[in-house]
Amino acid sequence: MTQQERGRALSRRGVMAAGVGAAVLAPAIVRAQTPPALATPASVITTPPRDFGPNGAPTVYGRDPDIVTIDPAFDALTQGNAAIERLWTGARWSEGPAWSSVGKFMVWSDIPNNRQLRWIEDDGRVSVFRSPSNNSNGNSFDFQGRQLSCEHLTRRVVRYELDGSATVLADSYDGKRLNSPNDVVAHPDGSVWFTDPPFGGQLYEGAPDMPGGPSNAAGKLKPALGQPPGMGSMKRELPTGTYRVDPGGKVELVLAEEQLPDPNGLCFSPDYKKLYVVSSGRGPGDTGPGGKRDVHVFDIGADNKPTNGKVFSDFMIDGIKCGPDGIRADVAGNLWVSSNAGRNLGYSGVTVWSPEAKLLGRIRLPEGCANICFGGPKRNRLFMAASQSIYALYVATQGAGPA
Repeated sequence: MTQQERGRALSRRGVMAAGVGAAVLAPAIVRAQTPPALATPASVITTPPRDFGPNGAPTVYGRDPDIVTIDPAFDALTQGNAAIERLWTGARWSEGPAWSSVGKFMVWSDIPNNRQLRWIEDDGRVSVFRSPSNNSNGNSFDFQGRQLSCEHLTRRVVRYELDGSATVLADSYDGKRLNSPNDVVAHPDGSVWFTDPPFGGQLYEGAPDMPGGPSNAAGKLKPALGQPPGMGSMKRELPTGTYRVDPGGKVELVLAEEQLPDPNGLCFSPDYKKLYVVSSGRGPGDTGPGGKRDVHVFDIGADNKPTNGKVFSDFMIDGIKCGPDGIRADVAGNLWVSSNAGRNLGYSGVTVWSPEAKLLGRIRLPEGCANICFGGPKRNRLFMAASQSIYALYVATQGAGPA
């Protein structure tokens, strides 16, 4: 090859290399000139999951991505620039949140750990409020600011008086011991209403029946182990039921098991003319089919008798059973209901319904939600007791009732 031919070959290789280099560089140049695409906000259904804690990344500049609008009416109930916050974690099973307007704190039950915890509004501090709590479940405050509490272990409902003493409101009906009171709510007439399913009749959340009782028929469990003297010596004697304690202390059965099996959360409408009750699945020692994990509504007349009962909702959403548990009403009569959808990520949290049983929206949490309450000085903050944690969200409405 002559020197001239070698020069022409080198020239051709140079042109080709230049072309290849331009082709390689072109995408980088285009990328540099194209604005980056906006990332999808993190949510409970993202990978990796969103961090709801105080050190987690911001959600969005505006609406939280885990507040899901189903009906446009839901937007009027939510605060557009408020995010879901995880206030605390460290329980084994959080239940029964209730707001003390006088103390400006939220109290809830950690059932398996046999304690009640308190979140204080001024600095966000969490401390043990009551231990032991007799495996308390549902809590509420009455119109005088006194705490009402359902105890699994002792199978009773108690009221903590303003002087620090405790009054037993109900521990039996018709001469028979209650099962394990679950949730409780006060009425302005001075009465207290509560549900009594059998879920406390297990080792994890209370004590099973003594040998021969329905939840310990074979007698292999030893319910007195690890318990104070006298505990673990009871057994189930009643069907499940919903009760009213009148202002004079008389305990009345208002909904028998045949009307609503395995009752759980309950609340009144803002005008106290309707009663909403959750019907849960079978509990320890149940012989019947149990409830269908739905919510029922009843009319309440002047005689305080629930009538005209019907299913409010079966809580099937997008083909997913969103198991209800705790329930509260806002001042407009909308129902805010906790949801435990098991492994169906994105459907646990809170569902919100109009008084006409129309689904308005959902609040997605990364844990199954057991119960809720409205609180804060303006009662415009939704507290959510979810499995091991406590979450909160400011909303654009207020809770009805004292707690």
